[in-house]
Amino acid sequence: MNDNFNVIVSFFAEIGWQSLGKIANPLTGKMEKNLEMAKQIIEILETLKEKTKGNLTEQENRFLISTITDLQLNYVEEISKEQKKDGTDKKQT
Repeated sequence: MNDNFNVIVSFFAEIGWQSLGKIANPLTGKMEKNLEMAKQIIEILETLKEKTKGNLTEQENRFLISTITDLQLNYVEEISKEQKKDGTDKKQT
């Protein structure tokens, strides 16, 4: 597995986790949630997946897909929390 590729994915993933408020910002030591930034990070990783399609090893591809999936699931969870907190959680029928 290409170490540089893993570093790139991990770099964006760490920013994503910070933006989701799941890990502390290493500069401030504080949990800082920025869901718009988290969404952008997920979109960047999805673009990376599309642009590298067919050029990744199976391990690299699995790592990238699992990273995107984990961030997406946590993003949806955080959006749902925000909607409930704001009272905008509307049940669809």
